[in-house]
Amino acid sequence: MVDPATSRRWFYRMGYLGLMTGITFSLILPISMTPGGFPGPDLMVLFTFAWLLRRPSYVPVLFVAAIFLAADLLFLRPPGVWAALMVLGTEFLRKRATTVGELPFVGEWVMVGVVLLTITLANSIVLTVFAVGGPGLGPTLLQALISIACYPFVALASTLLFGVRKLLGEDEIAEVRR
Repeated sequence: MVDPATSRRWFYRMGYLGLMTGITFSLILPISMTPGGFPGPDLMVLFTFAWLLRRPSYVPVLFVAAIFLAADLLFLRPPGVWAALMVLGTEFLRKRATTVGELPFVGEWVMVGVVLLTITLANSIVLTVFAVGGPGLGPTLLQALISIACYPFVALASTLLFGVRKLLGEDEIAEVRR
């Protein structure tokens, strides 16, 4: 028989994979053909950060690498750049997940904002250095700021809709370290 904790972990891992697949599918649908307006928040990044800071075992690094590499290919971005930056950003947050769990939500929000701005700027620098075309720094930073502003709603949805709650006790924290 399978351990209930392992079963739950894999259930949420598959839920995370399904959520990322659903978001990706909704982004490639040709809903509006007119350009303009404000960019929407990057929900893939926000859900990844929110789930990672609540339950790091639900978001394995190989899932992050594979999902964002596939997104790079589907969205016609330079393959691997954003995926590599996401892996670096998530691993930075993963190392601090237990300490961020003790902070009030504002501390978590600031940490996510700093990491998101850092990887966004790093992505722009890499694309500029290698003369890869794409959106300029202005629209990219605007999307990052909108994403940061939307993080509380994504964190709330992760908790209320998907049941991904913060680690509370020593037993749950020990689960992360395994």
